[in-house]
Amino acid sequence: MFETIRYDVKDGVAWLYLNRPDKLNAFVAQMNREIKDAVKAASADDEVRCIVMIGEGRAFCSGQDLSEVDENMDHGQVLRDHYGPMVKQIRQCEKPIVAAVNGVAAGAGFSLALACDFRLVSEKASFVNAFVHVGLIPDSGNLYFLAQLVGQAKAAELSILGEKVPAAEAVDIGLANRMIPAETFEEEVSTFAARLAVMPTKAIGLIKRSLKAASVLSFEDYLELEAQGQRTAGLTADHREGVEAFMQKRKPVFSGK
Repeated sequence: MFETIRYDVKDGVAWLYLNRPDKLNAFVAQMNREIKDAVKAASADDEVRCIVMIGEGRAFCSGQDLSEVDENMDHGQVLRDHYGPMVKQIRQCEKPIVAAVNGVAAGAGFSLALACDFRLVSEKASFVNAFVHVGLIPDSGNLYFLAQLVGQAKAAELSILGEKVPAAEAVDIGLANRMIPAETFEEEVSTFAARLAVMPTKAIGLIKRSLKAASVLSFEDYLELEAQGQRTAGLTADHREGVEAFMQKRKPVFSGK
């Protein structure tokens, strides 16, 4: 089905492997399309309740494959045609998405990780906002997400200086959620994803929707959105199950519905 990625579904988790290890999983246009299509498929699949993105080999994603770049390229149109649709599909997904950053995440690979809900990093991982080193600005939503995570001043520092951020520092500044030893990385990512896959999926989607809206709505409008979201959540089977489990003093078994 795919050539530049590998897509597997197991126990409610869709694993999306960036699969160009000989190129440090650098982006080509086909990979943009295939990531978009895979996330769309996972979003529509009721069996999938969590998505994990991870790189094959020693990198997460090194950014754009520069062999596809030429001096006549309209970089803005490339974003409109390839990167923008990919990132929009990721952000539209109401299931939790984990970036399992197993190695370097540079340039648009950094942006890909930023677009996800969680960033779990191997102790060998690093982030580099490398665009400035080739005379470009961070793209694929990079600064939109980065400033929200680390603040304007730190986002400016990371983007203008373009320095490498090691895994431990990424956790310290709020760029990553947690650091994991390299030898147990995929095992611990799998455990984290499995935890998400048995949670109330509809409620998670509504939380994601509310978080996105919180930065752009007035407080009054946000409270109305919150009320609408809570009404929707209150009508789900998972809410009913949660209440019944609480009353019966047992662990809830959520269906994601």
